[in-house]
Amino acid sequence: MIYIYLNINTYIQTTKYMYQLPMKKLLILFTIIFLPFIAFAQAPIHCLIKTSLGDIAIELYPAKAPVTVANFMRYVDKKLYNGSSFFRVCTPANEAERKVQIQVIQGGNVPDNLALDSIKIETTKQTGILHKNGTLSMARNGPNSATCEFFICINNQPALDYGGARNPDGYGFAAFGKVTKGMDVVREIQAQKDTSQYLIHPIKIYEISRVR
Repeated sequence: MIYIYLNINTYIQTTKYMYQLPMKKLLILFTIIFLPFIAFAQAPIHCLIKTSLGDIAIELYPAKAPVTVANFMRYVDKKLYNGSSFFRVCTPANEAERKVQIQVIQGGNVPDNLALDSIKIETTKQTGILHKNGTLSMARNGPNSATCEFFICINNQPALDYGGARNPDGYGFAAFGKVTKGMDVVREIQAQKDTSQYLIHPIKIYEISRVR
């Protein structure tokens, strides 16, 4: 009981002290106390994608793309990506007949019965995260339809940004992170044999996990 009393007493004294401070000093005090917590909450999240061809390290940006990162991390934390695969590749050869060509690998094919609700698209115009070499982004059909599947860019892909020509609706795709190590693995996955862009032997995703 003494411990509780002391804490309440401390709280009352601190509150009185804060009310007595001029506004400028109060703002400085607030910044000192809370800024580290805000900065920590907005810090990039690091994950590791373990595949049958090697590991891919990724970095995600919750400060710029909070909805998309939170969605991706729901799948990671629920271990729903474990056992999925990289199953589709876009290459110069299999994109040759398309007017707007891209190079990506696509993965994260979680079973339909385990897929979570779709999310609102955070465009590159909103986030400022462009589709460059190694960028991680969400696959989708119509706007606000992304669920679990994602892709990794090989080389810069401006056609996937907001206003880009790859998707007729012009919204582009929701980029939310990048590869920090393992682009050699990404390129090796892209080089696997495919039929109409779908890998003959999909590359297993053993696990996607947070890096503490």
